[in-house]
Amino acid sequence: MHLANLLLLASSAAAVSLPNFLDVSSLFTRDILARSSGSCPAVWTQISKDLTAKFLTDGQCNPDARAAIRAVFHDCGAWNKAQGAKGGCDGSLILANEVALPENNGLQGIAAYLQTLASNYKVGVADMIVFAGSHAIVTCPGGPRVQTYVGRKDSSTPAPEGLLPDVNASADSLYKLFLDKGLDASDLAALLGSHSTSNQFHFDESAGNVGAPQDSTPGIWDVKYYSETTAPPKGVLVLPSDAKLAAHATVGKEFKGFVNNAGKWNGKFADAMARMERFGSNGTNGLIDCTKALPSATNAKREFRGMPMFKPRH
Repeated sequence: MHLANLLLLASSAAAVSLPNFLDVSSLFTRDILARSSGSCPAVWTQISKDLTAKFLTDGQCNPDARAAIRAVFHDCGAWNKAQGAKGGCDGSLILANEVALPENNGLQGIAAYLQTLASNYKVGVADMIVFAGSHAIVTCPGGPRVQTYVGRKDSSTPAPEGLLPDVNASADSLYKLFLDKGLDASDLAALLGSHSTSNQFHFDESAGNVGAPQDSTPGIWDVKYYSETTAPPKGVLVLPSDAKLAAHATVGKEFKGFVNNAGKWNGKFADAMARMERFGSNGTNGLIDCTKALPSATNAKREFRGMPMFKPRH
């Protein structure tokens, strides 16, 4: 299987450490009651506290946060409109052991953590992957809150082949791939910006390039990625797919529109990401809005070298 990685967010092999769970049974009871009333189950507020402790280091999003962002792209991204309410954000990244595939190398640690967290709190793995991804985005200083729902069905059916972008593919083919997912040029350009908090580990493994960031401030969610993709400073590695899309006749116009425009980018990214997180769902039918369980935005404290979403095909 050759699933590629355009939005390259390589994770660390951090050890899995789990919090103490003191009152899971009562949380689970409240979860059932909340679902019946349509409100967000209280269990997600407790999960959010655990994820903040996991994802935030010295006021910046850490490698575990980057891994969680990469994980939600990998689980949700292998989908197109032809599949309808199948696949997408279904937990198959973990439940079908897709983390064992080469393209998911580096996600094993965060996958184990999220699976155990879901088991301890008795929530779905698919929901946990999505919630953790949204949580990690807003944990990164400058990151937006993405409208986030729970209530998905888990699946152990592997994702179809060929529905994730290839870092070496042509810009036209990548653009079409995203159109087939219901995402337009502006959506694609906005989602690429997640490389703002990205480092590559498997695209170029030559000396000096392992861990190279895709912009000069990988610990902060900002728009430096957009200007530095076309004029990279020393130490910043530009992926072939990013360079091609930045120069694409259609996508490139949207790409340039985000240069030095964080407000525009964050709004568009949050919208596109929210729709990606509903891939495989029937809109919001049967889902519960848990956006308010996410933390508030994080303010940047100091620059910090961090880590990368989709990984390139070898």
